[in-house]
Amino acid sequence: MSAPARKSTLPLLDTLDLGGKRVFVRVDFNVPMHEGRVVDDSRIRAALPTLEHCLNQGAKLIIASHLGRPKGIDPNLSLAPAGEVLAGLLRREIILADEPIGDGVTKLVRDLREGQILMLENVRFQEGEEKNDETLSRQFAALADVWVNDAFGAAHRAHASTSGMGQHVKVKAAGFLVAAEVEALTRLLAAQKVGYVTVLGGAKVSDKIAVIEKMLGKVESLLIGGAMAYTFLAAMGKSTGSSRIETAHVETARSLIATALKRGVDLVLPVDHGCAAKFDAASPRVNVDSPDMPTELLGLDIGPRTLALFERKIATAKTVFWNGPMGVFEWSAYATGTFGVARAIAGSNAFSVVGGGDSVRAVNEAGVASSISHLSTGGGASLEFVEGREMPGLYALGWRR
Repeated sequence: MSAPARKSTLPLLDTLDLGGKRVFVRVDFNVPMHEGRVVDDSRIRAALPTLEHCLNQGAKLIIASHLGRPKGIDPNLSLAPAGEVLAGLLRREIILADEPIGDGVTKLVRDLREGQILMLENVRFQEGEEKNDETLSRQFAALADVWVNDAFGAAHRAHASTSGMGQHVKVKAAGFLVAAEVEALTRLLAAQKVGYVTVLGGAKVSDKIAVIEKMLGKVESLLIGGAMAYTFLAAMGKSTGSSRIETAHVETARSLIATALKRGVDLVLPVDHGCAAKFDAASPRVNVDSPDMPTELLGLDIGPRTLALFERKIATAKTVFWNGPMGVFEWSAYATGTFGVARAIAGSNAFSVVGGGDSVRAVNEAGVASSISHLSTGGGASLEFVEGREMPGLYALGWRR
C-alpha cells in the first residue's frame, strides 16, 4: 500500500525521517481469537505497510494495541498470539513486553536498536488507557520520539494511546492505513446523490440511527437488511413473526421511513425472507415469499426476491457504502443474502466502501475482497466518521474536517 494523495490536513508518515528514532505505532490488533489463537489476521496484515516502512527507515519500533475489554490483567487477552502472527508476517523477531508500561518497558525501549521491534502488552491492562489518563498519556509519550497513529478502528475513542499521548509528542503522523481510511471515507461523504447506494444490515436499528439520518440527506437509495429490517417492517405494520425487533425504536423507524419519502430517497426493505422455526444453525431454511412472516417463524436472511432487488440497485450504482450483514451468514443456510450482496458490490463499477467486521469478513469469505475499492478496518469508527462525529484519534494528529 502506498501513501495516499495529500487531500487532508493529516501529517503523513512518508514525510518523516525515522532513522534511529523511537517510533511508537498505535495499531489496531483487536483481532478475533479462539483458544489462544488468532483466527482472522486481516487487521494485522493491514498494518504491515506502515510497520515495514518504519523498519525500512531504520526506526526503533514500538508497537501498541488493545485487545478486547479486559478488567485488569487478563492472560486470555494477551497480545502474545498477535505478536507471533506479526513476527511470521514480517519475518523478524519481536520482543514482547509483559506489561504496557513500567520500568521494564522503559529499559526495553532504551536498549532497542535500529530495526528492532518491541510490542507492548495489551494497553487496556492499564486502567488509565480508556480514561485517557494524563499520567499514562505522558508515560507512553516518554517512550517515543515519533508517534504514529495507524489504529483507525480505535480512532473514535479518546484513549491514552489513541489520543492523549499525541499532545505530548512533538513529531506525529498518520500511518498509511489511517490515511487511506480518511481519504476513502472523505470521498464517500463527497459523493453525488445520483447513483449513491448505501446498504445497511446487522442486528440493531439503534446502532445505526445516526448514520441512517446522515445518509437520508446524501443517498439515492438505502437498502436495509439483517435483523434491523424487521423493526422497519414492524413500523410499516408488517408481521415479523418471532423475529427480533427493537420495540423501543419502532417509532424511530417509522419517522425515518417518513423522512426518506419526504427527501425522495428510495428506502428498500425486504420483500421476502429466509426464515427458520428457531434460532439454530441446524434449523431448516424456509423461504417466505412475502414481506409478512408467519407467527411461528423468525427471519435469518433476506429472501431471493429481495436479493435480486438489491442486486439491481447496486448494479447501476456509482457509489456504494455497505455496513452490516443481511442475515446470520455464519450459518451456511442463511449466508445467501450476505454473500450475494458482497458479490453484487464487487461486480459493480461503483466506488465501493465496505465497513464493519462482519461485512469485511463476508467479502473475504465470498472471495471478492480484491474487487472492493476500500475495505475499512473500523466498524464503529467508519460509521462515526460518516455520521460526522469528532474523531479523537485523528484530531490528536491535527486533522480537521
